[in-house]
Amino acid sequence: MIKEIAIDGLHIHDIASFYEEINRVFMSDEDWKIGNSLDAFNDLLYGGFGAMKDCGKVRFVWKNVERMQEALGYKATKAYYEDKLQQGALFNKEYFREKLIALENGIGETYFEMLKSIVAAHKNIDLVLV
Repeated sequence: MIKEIAIDGLHIHDIASFYEEINRVFMSDEDWKIGNSLDAFNDLLYGGFGAMKDCGKVRFVWKNVERMQEALGYKATKAYYEDKLQQGALFNKEYFREKLIALENGIGETYFEMLKSIVAAHKNIDLVLV
């Protein structure tokens, strides 16, 4: 049986609200939440906790995807990279500098596209954009 899980782009205004929506949908039965991190989102999709616990095949529906794509597009991604660069030694500055340059040159992924790539790496998840 395929489990369907849906998030709504109308609830997403920036990167932080994306994770609020993910926690609202995926983690409602848990007493903890995932952090605002691409790695945490990826870990969540492996299953074992939250809405993904004991799941086989999953149909992951992104509703109002145009809103989500806009909220997690160029502007949000640029701010994300600039924040990483300002935090100093915590992050690989050269990596994030290269990502920012690629984004500014129109060849880098937006945060929205990074999220889609993460989902695509999970063969048990079918992503449906509506």
